[in-house]
Amino acid sequence: MNTSFDPKKHPHRRYNPLLDEWLLVSPQRANRPWQGQREESAEENRPEYDPDCYLCSGNIRANGDRNPEYKGTYVFNNDFGALLNEEVEFSGNHSGFFTLLPERGINRVVCFSENHSLTLPEMSVEHIKNVVDVWQEQFNELSALDHINYVQIFENKGSIMGCSNPHPHGQIWAQSSIPAMVQKTQDQLKSYFEKNKRTLLEDYLEQEITAGERIVTENEHFAALVPFWASWPYETMMISKQKRENIAAFSEAEKESFAAILKDLTTIYDNLFETSFPYSAGIHQSPTDGKEHPEWHFHMHFYPPLLRSAEVKKFMVGYEMLAEPQRDITPEQSAAILRNLSTIHYKKK
Repeated sequence: MNTSFDPKKHPHRRYNPLLDEWLLVSPQRANRPWQGQREESAEENRPEYDPDCYLCSGNIRANGDRNPEYKGTYVFNNDFGALLNEEVEFSGNHSGFFTLLPERGINRVVCFSENHSLTLPEMSVEHIKNVVDVWQEQFNELSALDHINYVQIFENKGSIMGCSNPHPHGQIWAQSSIPAMVQKTQDQLKSYFEKNKRTLLEDYLEQEITAGERIVTENEHFAALVPFWASWPYETMMISKQKRENIAAFSEAEKESFAAILKDLTTIYDNLFETSFPYSAGIHQSPTDGKEHPEWHFHMHFYPPLLRSAEVKKFMVGYEMLAEPQRDITPEQSAAILRNLSTIHYKKK
């Protein structure tokens, strides 16, 4: 006699419509004993000003330039950018096994605050709104350049995610090509829009709000949820409730709501293991290639690496690298855990 399928107990695959990919969910593995690597907890008691920090106000950076005595946000071109903003002549290989093409772009660093000790969840909504304002201004400025076709806004938080400086900051990479993952998402969004005359994320968010089980937090203009197809243990996605192709379309009220939900979600993350919670987070929005993109719907991904505690990290290895993503705890379970956490930071309790 066959056993009735239960997604809380039995292995199954889930489809990711944004990337046209599948992942394996193995809930029966969640209780396995752990004898793997444990990370050291990072020191959280940082000073408001660090004379050795190259991002702090007034300090000298590695290239010899001195930061101004800034308050709040500060933006500068990355001293060691992955892209160069110079046009080059190229007559090389465009096809075959050894295909390459030059890539032109601009890398910028966005300091969120002059206070070295802060992270987003410890900042006020007003101060986070200033960061959102800068993101919008930078998007508008960079998207106006003829050779810039995509603007990627992101933050790596925590040394475990490769962040080389704990000062609160993020990055912007603006480039002449549409990055591979964004292009893949665009193809999926465009296919859905052409068929349904609505964005994929409009319909998806509507169904998620109706279901409720994967919603973590929401406000008037945004919802944060654990995607049905999430691969990281506590992965979330933030989606605008109104269809907006990019951050340039946000009103003042929407920017305030965006700042508020950023504070709430990142506070929930910190409260999960009562630590400064690491993640890679980034905004996905329409390309800046001068074309119409009615298929796009603003959203932001959060990919945190922690699995069981502040010391136990989720690694993408073995099967995940060779076959497809895999997770143990179900998205519904992680959403319930996050949803039940306070939006008051644990340090203030």
